[in-house]
Amino acid sequence: MTEKSYNGLKIDVQSFDELTKHELYEILRARAAVFVVEQECPYQDVDNTDFRATHITIRRDDEIVAYARVYKDAQADWWHIGRVLTTRRNENYGLLVMKESIEVAKELGIHHIEIEAQCYAIGFYEKVGFEVCSDEFMLDGLPHKEMRLLL
Repeated sequence: MTEKSYNGLKIDVQSFDELTKHELYEILRARAAVFVVEQECPYQDVDNTDFRATHITIRRDDEIVAYARVYKDAQADWWHIGRVLTTRRNENYGLLVMKESIEVAKELGIHHIEIEAQCYAIGFYEKVGFEVCSDEFMLDGLPHKEMRLLL
């Protein structure tokens, strides 16, 4: 586990086994609040990927304000950043969690990251260097495009 502080924020980088039951519960609750409830997108969030992922959680006053996970694709030889969320808008927590996720990837020796970005968020991911590499496709009822970042 890596823990650091930044401007009153607590940033944790943990494997699945390092997460406490309480931390896992809060992560799953935040993911459901953003992806299932807010975006009105029922999908299977608990997908066994969490077991092999590195989890990046940013908290302010013990509240999750941003989260992402970095993991290797189970079927191929590339890495992903996924489940990127922020619970507070317009405070740059999303950019911070992406930058932290990219740093984690670099520390793991990763040179190529792919994401499945919701189309509305493409500009956000471009800010940290991702480039669109596919046509639009539907995933869980929402339009997405694949994006790639070479490190």
